[in-house]
Amino acid sequence: MNIEHLKLFVRLASTHNISSAGQELGLSPAVASSHINKLEEGLGIRLVHRTTRKVSLTEEGQAFLPHAEEVLATVEAARASVGAGSESPSGTLRVTAPASFGRMHLIPALKGFMARYPQLMVDFRFSDSIVDLVEGGFDIAIRNAELKDSTLIARKLAPDNRIVCASPEYLAQYGEPTTPETLKAHRCVNLAGLETWGFKTPSGIQNIKTRGCFRSDNGDAVRDACVDGLGIALSSTWCSYQHIKDGSLVQILKDYPLVSDTAIWLVYPSSRLIAPKVRAFIDYFTEYYGSPPYWDKALAQ
Repeated sequence: MNIEHLKLFVRLASTHNISSAGQELGLSPAVASSHINKLEEGLGIRLVHRTTRKVSLTEEGQAFLPHAEEVLATVEAARASVGAGSESPSGTLRVTAPASFGRMHLIPALKGFMARYPQLMVDFRFSDSIVDLVEGGFDIAIRNAELKDSTLIARKLAPDNRIVCASPEYLAQYGEPTTPETLKAHRCVNLAGLETWGFKTPSGIQNIKTRGCFRSDNGDAVRDACVDGLGIALSSTWCSYQHIKDGSLVQILKDYPLVSDTAIWLVYPSSRLIAPKVRAFIDYFTEYYGSPPYWDKALAQ
């Protein structure tokens, strides 16, 4: 069984187009089609349905896919192991991440990562939607939501600490709330789905249903609206730390920590062996962010 044929089949399962899958691997459409034919002939089964516009997996192809992915991951890890770490990880590393976190904390680290691993080609896809790693052909996902798929492995990359903040302009006009209860008299800007804020108080956890004139599904938009004085916001420290440091935002209600057990997670498909390029990403970015991460260190200074 040819490894290159397996690589093409795995990409084909994501792209549903032989030409696109072949192009990613540097193959012409004719050669790519020939590779798939040879793989099917070797197995004695049809793996894909072909139409003029699209290619889809047969039932047998769908059953074969996870085994093909496992073989490729094992081969890549085995090749690295016999080199005793002397060979740099190579190939394409495909990563999906939330848009805001990606722009703020992945792109600035990319130059150093690629300098350390010059044989890697990095493909970042930024989206606030939860994407399917296997279907999308991704090696790693960065997530700040609870892992629900038990077939994936999650590793904590950094804490996702959250604070309540407001602009100096807003506080000068409306005053500063001194307790969670007094938030009810204030305008708040909210991330969609997070309108109720939980606080730890001396008398126990207190949940406050906040109200305001603006809501968004994007953390950057909520933070920027808060900077512009539209109201009080709940924000992750990785998102707002620069604005706290430059004074355009002020942290409030420091004596009442938010009830939160959130984190930034590295998620990757389950496998006995982690591919060298995935291991390289995990090790580099864990070191780069630090413990505590640099954004929380900046707030503590």
